[in-house]
Amino acid sequence: MKLLLLRHGFTDWNAEKRIQGRIDRPLSEVGISQIKSRRLPETVQQLTWYCSPMLRARQTAELMGIQAPIIEPALIEMDWGDWEGKILKPLRKQLGDVMRDNEARGCDFRPPNGESPRQVQARLEPWLKKIGSHGEDCCALVHKGIIRCLYAMAFDWDMRGESPVDFDWTQLHEFELDAEGKPRKHYHGFELINKS
Repeated sequence: MKLLLLRHGFTDWNAEKRIQGRIDRPLSEVGISQIKSRRLPETVQQLTWYCSPMLRARQTAELMGIQAPIIEPALIEMDWGDWEGKILKPLRKQLGDVMRDNEARGCDFRPPNGESPRQVQARLEPWLKKIGSHGEDCCALVHKGIIRCLYAMAFDWDMRGESPVDFDWTQLHEFELDAEGKPRKHYHGFELINKS
């Protein structure tokens, strides 16, 4: 089965390059305009949609015309703990070797009082198993961290170093799951339809 993931639209913190995590920021005017300028292919819009409980994801779903998405707690963004609201580049400079060593841990990277990508993957697994058992293509409105974690699961990427894929965060991200909900080695990104 196919699982299609769409990232939420931009917030003011995205523009400022701030770590959002669980901070529930609304879409910015730029984000709203971005979402309103695109539409989903009709075949995708008719599928079952799941959605992160975060406001930015729910607003995106509404603006995309997704009717009554199923709110799924497992799809919430990674918890960045003490680093939420901070900007990564100055944080790296401030923390130096401590940050470099932490980032070198890949899937086990963990912000203080936050969550690691491996913990995100662990909370995704029961949901993936549930939708995999249904065997029907579906979609979800999620966050950058969720898409990266699913990609890492599919391709056994340990999340060390640069991403093997240059993700376009405005695209739909297509994955495949087997009947047990395990991601297969398949990934494809494709554009939404421009309304203009």
